[in-house]
Amino acid sequence: MSRPKTQTPPKTEPSIDPLQSLLPLCRKMRAEHNIPALLRLVAKEAKHHLSANDASLLLFDQERCELWSYITLDGETIRFDARLGIAGAAALTGQLLNIADVQHDSRFFKDIDTRSKKQTRNLLAIPLQTHNHEILGVLEVMNKKRGTFTHQDEMIGLALAEQAALSIESTRTVQELKQQQQQLVEENAQLRKEVEGRFATQNFIGISPHMQSIVRLIDQIRESSVDVLITGESGTGKELVAKAIHYNSLRAHKPFIALNCAAIPEHLVESELLGIQKGVATGVESRMGKFAQADGGTLFLDEIGDLGINAQAKILRVLQERCVQPIGGRTNHAIDVRILAATNKNLDDLIAEGTFRQDLYYRLKVIHIHTPPLRDVPEDIPLLAAHFLTQQSRLMKKEEKHLSLNAQRALQTYEWPGNIRELENEMKRVVATLRRVVVSEQDLEEHIRTQRKDTETFTRPRHSSCTLPQAIAQLEEQMIREALQTCRSNQVQTAKRLGLSRQGLIKKMKRLGI
Repeated sequence: MSRPKTQTPPKTEPSIDPLQSLLPLCRKMRAEHNIPALLRLVAKEAKHHLSANDASLLLFDQERCELWSYITLDGETIRFDARLGIAGAAALTGQLLNIADVQHDSRFFKDIDTRSKKQTRNLLAIPLQTHNHEILGVLEVMNKKRGTFTHQDEMIGLALAEQAALSIESTRTVQELKQQQQQLVEENAQLRKEVEGRFATQNFIGISPHMQSIVRLIDQIRESSVDVLITGESGTGKELVAKAIHYNSLRAHKPFIALNCAAIPEHLVESELLGIQKGVATGVESRMGKFAQADGGTLFLDEIGDLGINAQAKILRVLQERCVQPIGGRTNHAIDVRILAATNKNLDDLIAEGTFRQDLYYRLKVIHIHTPPLRDVPEDIPLLAAHFLTQQSRLMKKEEKHLSLNAQRALQTYEWPGNIRELENEMKRVVATLRRVVVSEQDLEEHIRTQRKDTETFTRPRHSSCTLPQAIAQLEEQMIREALQTCRSNQVQTAKRLGLSRQGLIKKMKRLGI
């Protein structure tokens, strides 16, 4: 008796989870960083995966309480009040809405059908929600091809909406970062332009031979990176000169790092200059030194005469080897730094006393610039004072003030122990306290009016300290100022008194800065 033949069951294709089919789409969405293209992609794939006739992705504007789309599948842009329509209800409540018959739903906004010339039968509205529950928009899928949207359709739609929200959020973040970066680049370029303009030598104020020689020297070394020693009394503008050297050089777009040597304790100087490695001592974090910070640019060592011998030795070694080794480090790092050093002390005296290294002195003094005290450049004082008056008037939003001739003469005959800094502060005080436009001698501080140096300096040219053309210029300036004062600033009478034409007087006044 034969056995009955067993029938082999037919082979069936393995079932594919619909959610798994979304994985390639999720990768596409993560790679897309253009929001309109991303919305187009989501709408297209939602229509395909949910077997619908139409789909769109609406963004939610919370401030205006509006829903709007970059684009729908038929190319029409939509914008409407979020309080109207089923999609708006999903955005405002954060709930998924599956409506089998929208025509009988009171929330349905029929104006959309009227504008699009379509008839919506059923609708699936899924909010796009971030991890912190912010609603970014709504995925709206309309008209299921067969029947109504199922629970499985809801799961697929939720997965699409969740990934779309993540992609939109990350894309917006990237775009905002790019915009901020571009804004920072533009602001940085504008600030750099303003800084470079501020320290341009054309803005240096003064007609004295001292000032003109400083301007010429800065221009002469514009294309070199030689080290410079700047000397001068406190308040004479040494840091201003240092910044002018930097911002008028080939290193202008590189860092300008300043260190006040007098303000740093002796035991911290080395770490400030060279840097320090993490873990050298308990609780010590890694810190970059000033030399490394200034790499490619300029390091300004202010009041270098106050540095101790040990710190001087460290600086000398860096200048010789052009490399630094942070405290606790084991390797040397090459650096390209220009050194500008300044001091208000007489380094020759310090060398004689043994408190300043002669070899460091000659390393720094490749170029030497001396900023003169105000008492040595009286012809520059009215110009500087006028500049500070204008500057402070604008800052305090007050009417611009001017110095009378007597006030100018009082400023020129004062010793100015605080130099330019003291003059600036006096002009600031005048602008803050004076209501009149013209500043008279009586408006100045009493010690400025009374503590005067030898007036002989201003009654005749200083023949022993200047050339013949300079002495003539001083005499011309003195005679013109006295004539203007006598004639109450009447140029016609002043010119007649001096034996000049009015145009000749005006030319001389411009040349002399009167």
